[in-house]
Amino acid sequence: MRHQVSGRKLNRTSSHRKALLHNLATALFEHKKVHTTEAKAKELRPFAERLITKAVHALQNEQQGNLHEGQTVDVHNRRVVGKFIRNKAVLQELFDSIAPAIGTRNGGYTRIIKTGIRRGDAARTAIIELVDFSTPQDGAFSFSKKKKVTGTAKPAAKAKTKVVAPVAKTEEVAPVAVAEEPIIVAEEVAAAEETVVTEEAVAVEETVVNEEPTAEVVAEEAPAAETEAPKEEAKTDDEAPSEDEAKKD
Repeated sequence: MRHQVSGRKLNRTSSHRKALLHNLATALFEHKKVHTTEAKAKELRPFAERLITKAVHALQNEQQGNLHEGQTVDVHNRRVVGKFIRNKAVLQELFDSIAPAIGTRNGGYTRIIKTGIRRGDAARTAIIELVDFSTPQDGAFSFSKKKKVTGTAKPAAKAKTKVVAPVAKTEEVAPVAVAEEPIIVAEEVAAAEETVVTEEAVAVEETVVNEEPTAEVVAEEAPAAETEAPKEEAKTDDEAPSEDEAKKD
């Protein structure tokens, strides 16, 4: 029977349990909050608060000047805490940042918040955090479900679409394009008429040139016909005596 025995073994050996507390305290001073099991949080709380008290005493000695000659910081308390907090950056954070923030608080530097049962092994979990570095809570909590907001869309969107349309209509780009189009059409019509007139003139000249040779051919054919007519008359004259002679015979 374990009568009058304080503390928890946490299913670990003595050395393993000490190492666990050292690591949890280092994580608490670095992140200002640790989420772990409820048993570990309860074991960590007195261990971490003793270290914080050492840091507060060191700060008071430095402010009051209760140091050895030539010293500006309390080296002794820093070395005592350094046996448990092996990370130098975290050790400096504890003495330079955490201790001044909670120097006026008389104990109770940490807070344990139970977070329910963990899935898998059904272990009870909790959050241990530094009181002066936690987010302020108002304590108000409600289990009632929030009602879903149902409603139509706001008419503001429609008003925006109506405002945009007139802006597009006020642009004067379209009339400029329309004014330029008739000028282009008139120029094209004038060019087309000139081409038609020139083509007709060329065609008339070609026809006149082609008709002149035909007139010359007709003139040439007329003298030829006249020359042929005397020849026929001569032939008839030659043939006529021969018929008379035949009659005489």
